[in-house]
Amino acid sequence: MRAGVGRVPPWGLAVTAMFSVQLGSALSVGLVDEIGPAGTAWLRLSFGAVVLVLLARPPLRSVRRADLPTLLGLGVATGGMTIAFLAALERIPLGTAVAIEFLGPLGVAALRSGSRRALAWPGLALVGVVLLTEPWTGRVDAVGIAAAAAAAVGWAVYIVLTRRIGDRFSGIRGLAFTIPVAAVTAALVGVPQSAGRMTVGVLLVAAGVALLVPVLTFALEMLALRRMTATAFGTLMAVEPAFAVLLGLLVLHQRPSPAQAVGIAMVVAAGAAAQRGGRRDRPGPRPGGPGTPTPAQEAAC
Repeated sequence: MRAGVGRVPPWGLAVTAMFSVQLGSALSVGLVDEIGPAGTAWLRLSFGAVVLVLLARPPLRSVRRADLPTLLGLGVATGGMTIAFLAALERIPLGTAVAIEFLGPLGVAALRSGSRRALAWPGLALVGVVLLTEPWTGRVDAVGIAAAAAAAVGWAVYIVLTRRIGDRFSGIRGLAFTIPVAAVTAALVGVPQSAGRMTVGVLLVAAGVALLVPVLTFALEMLALRRMTATAFGTLMAVEPAFAVLLGLLVLHQRPSPAQAVGIAMVVAAGAAAQRGGRRDRPGPRPGGPGTPTPAQEAAC
């Protein structure tokens, strides 16, 4: 198995991880229709938490009292971000939702870069988002855009808190602590929302999606990061909004207009440029990774 994975180029692993994330998002749309965004978030996070805890078996004694506020804050931010993103998918196309959410890490990157020039990249991405939402058509879904913007804020908070947790816990232990908290957070809204609507089919689909995100995604990213630099990895992962548009087209039949295609290209270019300009004084582990920051973390440093 290891030899087989070793023959796959690292960029192939990273691309597969991107595909896994966006396929999981696309497949979640059907679940959202069945049990609502909060119910979908709750099931997805719950199944993911079980798998991650079984894999990592994190020792509770390793948690210090000073770690609790950050662990709880990160878990709550992850749960809220997941609910908000799925709520956005209920109303706007996948590619648009991912592009708006991507403004979160880009904003953190700009604020932490120490360079005025870096402010151009979130600005470029914002112009791309305007092209994606096409406000001049009069068909703007303000609620969907607001939900995606809330997810962007959640992702920004996630980046800030993940760096602290990543410096404390190795491997996937950080995730094994925070994803259960995220699941409990989502349960507060998700359990009432999905009550009476749960079926065996829904549970099976939710379990399968959870294997795609976060389990398979983080495993592939770990393998990729062991064989390529964080900068190269992060630049490649900036293409993720384009993957969202592709999966939205193939799975959800959401066809972008020419203006929207230009918009997504601008978001991708902004993400790649911000990543190439990112820096960190010392490396810290990504949540679920082998001591290397995530693309968004790297860009935000």
